[in-house]
Amino acid sequence: MKPAFWARRAHKWIALVVGVQALLWMLSGLYMTSISIEIIHGDHLAHASSKPLVPTASVIGPDALSAQYPGITTFRLKRFLDREVYEVHQPEQITLVDARSGARLSPLDEAAARQLATSLYQGEAPIASVKLLQEAPREVASRPVPMWGVTFADNNETTLYLSPQTGELLAKRHDLWRWFDFLWMFHIMDYEEREDVNNTLLRTASSIGLVFALSGLWLLFYSFSRRRAA
Repeated sequence: MKPAFWARRAHKWIALVVGVQALLWMLSGLYMTSISIEIIHGDHLAHASSKPLVPTASVIGPDALSAQYPGITTFRLKRFLDREVYEVHQPEQITLVDARSGARLSPLDEAAARQLATSLYQGEAPIASVKLLQEAPREVASRPVPMWGVTFADNNETTLYLSPQTGELLAKRHDLWRWFDFLWMFHIMDYEEREDVNNTLLRTASSIGLVFALSGLWLLFYSFSRRRAA
């Protein structure tokens, strides 16, 4: 049989195998290139105050802080809800401390989590739910627990994940990000962790796709060759 016959058959059968995945690659790629990565990251939805922190003479000094919280390994002064606080690191814990009084502020309770989330959120929607999570959802699986998850009643179901110990914004998630993550899973063909871009399944599908493209090029070359011969 002529080589063109085998190229045609290979092209047809490979299309049946890899065609669906090729369509998923194109659809996911179109989504990922159509929406700005800054929007996907949710930078427009929440951010910390940009006002400079100017320490005052009324904050307690390192000696007083060490006396009240023994075993300090490191600490830093930062802003928390428009007030000066120390983030104190000890061997077994991290604590937020009022920089003026030395009073312990963490772990944050629900009221503090609501107040913090509202101060960070840049939208207008009210809070829909607040949960203290002992197990991280898949969308923030790499973040430490426990964490507060504060969801707002906006169109994209924006959720801010906050650390009860440090008051830090651990992650911002919303529906556009969730769709990105879902399509990214199909794009890289990692259906478990959605992180491995060098997995065997992706390499195999890419190799089959390359054979599909090469067989198509051969058929194109053969088609033009026949026309010239005619």
